[in-house]
Amino acid sequence: MTTHPAPESDTAARRTERGYSLVALLALMTVLMIMMMAAAPSIRQQSRRERELEAIARGEEVAEAIRMYIHYAHRPPTSMEELQKGPPVGTKNIQVLRASAARDPLSESGEWRLIKVNDRALIDFIRELNRYTDGHPPPAAGNDRDPTMTQLANTLPRVTGVLDIETVEDSSGGEDDSPNSSGQFVGVASRSRRESVVTYYGIDHHSGWVFTPFYR
Repeated sequence: MTTHPAPESDTAARRTERGYSLVALLALMTVLMIMMMAAAPSIRQQSRRERELEAIARGEEVAEAIRMYIHYAHRPPTSMEELQKGPPVGTKNIQVLRASAARDPLSESGEWRLIKVNDRALIDFIRELNRYTDGHPPPAAGNDRDPTMTQLANTLPRVTGVLDIETVEDSSGGEDDSPNSSGQFVGVASRSRRESVVTYYGIDHHSGWVFTPFYR
């Protein structure tokens, strides 16, 4: 049986159809790429928001662990390792903090910055807190029930006249890699200096968030 080649017109038509299909495919891929590029910032922002909410949850857990440590040991902890080990009660230590909460999800090192009573970060936090609450910050957790907490609360910085004071915070990015000094601490803060998506008591940079049982 003899076969005859397809007419030139049919071959040209098939080539034209393939050309149209390729153009349509390229157009679809371009649209998809544009959509992905447009969605990328939103996805990144949502990812940052989730990390920040996780950091706040962990920070609040550390603050509660500090309160419990003070309650049982009648003094603040002196290191994160000591806080994780828990306060001694009798012959045992009571666990007050999960290992995951002892890590800062916002910093590259994962290490919390330990905040002491006389730290500038605590003074700045109290100032911002008073400003945010119009001079009526939340009470310290457990102060009315725990004499040690009450005593320590009386040593906290007193910030007055804060509503008309403007402060300039370092939120230029990067990370605080200074070592934690030894001694008792009453709170923790992130080592990240980046601006935040979420605000904590109106504070819009990670390093300004201080998690302490004295202001919950």
